[in-house]
Amino acid sequence: MDSDRARQLLDTERARIEEALGRLAHQDDGEIAGEDPAGLASNLYQDEFDAGRAEDLREQLAAVERAEQRLAAGTYGLSTRSGEPIPDARLEALPTAELTAEEERSPTGG
Repeated sequence: MDSDRARQLLDTERARIEEALGRLAHQDDGEIAGEDPAGLASNLYQDEFDAGRAEDLREQLAAVERAEQRLAAGTYGLSTRSGEPIPDARLEALPTAELTAEEERSPTGG
């Protein structure tokens, strides 16, 4: 894959993730749950959901950073396991792909 196209894909992916992380910032709706068990449960659920989503987004951001490092090193688009080329169509769909589709389906590599 052309390095300019790879950079564009990674920049777009980084912006998407950072925007999603920004939206997760806790916004107080101005209501106090007080002694209302339903309100407390709802707030707790939302906080836990947001924390899980934020962790997922941070992992995605780390994958973008690893891909950017591979791009700088000249190894972007090559499997980190086998060194085999990752098809451009896969990179278009998943710019942070580290493995070929076959390798991802076979986690043990064999």
